Amino acid sequence: MATVSPKPNHVRSISLPGRSHPTIQRVEEELNKLKSLEVSVAPAALSNGLIGLEKSYKCIDDLLNLPQTLQALSQSLNAKWLDDLLDKSVRLLDVCGTIRELVSQCKDNVRDLQSSLRRRKGDSTTDDSVERFTSFIKKIKRGAKIIVSSLKQMDQETEVSVLLDADQDTIAVIRALREANSVCISFFQMILSFLCVPLLKPKPSKWSLLSRLVQKERIASECQEENMSLETRLETFEAYLDSFEDGLDATFRRLIRSRSSLLNIFSC
Repeated sequence: MATVSPKPNHVRSISLPGRSHPTIQRVEEELNKLKSLEVSVAPAALSNGLIGLEKSYKCIDDLLNLPQTLQALSQSLNAKWLDDLLDKSVRLLDVCGTIRELVSQCKDNVRDLQSSLRRRKGDSTTDDSVERFTSFIKKIKRGAKIIVSSLKQMDQETEVSVLLDADQDTIAVIRALREANSVCISFFQMILSFLCVPLLKPKPSKWSLLSRLVQKERIASECQEENMSLETRLETFEAYLDSFEDGLDATFRRLIRSRSSLLNIFSC
């Protein structure tokens, strides 16, 4: 079964021009910290990456509100790159909100399955819950492919030539925003990939089930072991979902502030 492939090792070490203000250095430092976190879809790395994203956008918001930044960018109100950044800001907000909703739905489905496992008494409710959970993950995978395709397209649409005639301060701000957006896109892809990883083993064949029916004690022991293993995996998965939800909430708020700051430039 096909999986959603994250964008591999996209973030590179950056060096922004126009280091006249410490905020530029802080933006560069926060973005470069994310480089080592983007080489895998390890859940802890993803959680730390979301924390890093929130910090990066906070620094960028500080940068956007500097007097010299406002002055530099307000002289380019009709520039194509500003339209590009504004467009990306709203699209990233939409995607962040969508992924946050998917994570929330995942948590609900995990808790339903956990509840079913706890009250299991030989009836078919657990099998039904497993079926519902498996169907939900398949639905997540189909939706994730669409979102990832949209993210890849977004990451390829950036206009570069417009930077050639810009001053150094403007270039520094544009590159910082573009780097942050690119990092954001990459981590969103990796979270979607993580959500699509199956937690449950495939169903055994009918012949396998038949052969095991003659070994009732062994079946009971194996079922208990499998349920305990599944419960442990579900608890771990739920903990990761909690951390993703917190990180996405913080990132969402920062994306809103970043967009607001960009819009304020238009009103200058």
